[in-house]
Amino acid sequence: MDDVFENNGKLYLPLFSPDALVVLSESVRHAVATRSDNIRTPHLFMGLLSFPDSGVIAWGQSLNADLNQLSVQFQELFHQDKTPEHAKLFLHREFLSDQVIELIRDAKDRSSIHARKTVTPMDLLISLLTDSDSVVIDCFQRIGITAAKLTEYAVLAECRFSVSDDSGMDAA
Repeated sequence: MDDVFENNGKLYLPLFSPDALVVLSESVRHAVATRSDNIRTPHLFMGLLSFPDSGVIAWGQSLNADLNQLSVQFQELFHQDKTPEHAKLFLHREFLSDQVIELIRDAKDRSSIHARKTVTPMDLLISLLTDSDSVVIDCFQRIGITAAKLTEYAVLAECRFSVSDDSGMDAA
């Protein structure tokens, strides 16, 4: 498949690992919970924090971050009152911000470069962290954590777990 969308605008779900699909579903849930009218990068980040795989957990540990608390902080920071409380959002092009669309495409390209058949949560996280216009990165930079450091920790976490996954041994 050349793009991440089907012809009808729906996200092409077979491109994503089961864990990445849960992350995307959680992103929709967070967009609705924060009363957003579309799914933006902070919602994707909250989805990653809500359903962290081993790589995201290791990334958070490198930051000495409590992922649950970080998710709560982002929910509070990005809560809006402009959208009805029970808005309907879907994994469809019309409900994704342009930035999220580009991020998902980057994650797909990244997974292909690494010879994976599906996009993983780490592909999504690293694509988010390497987006220079990301409001998520801006939030971290305001507290003194650079995008380079965030990305370095994510790549190290990914390497740690992809090596262990290939060898069949635990990474711990």
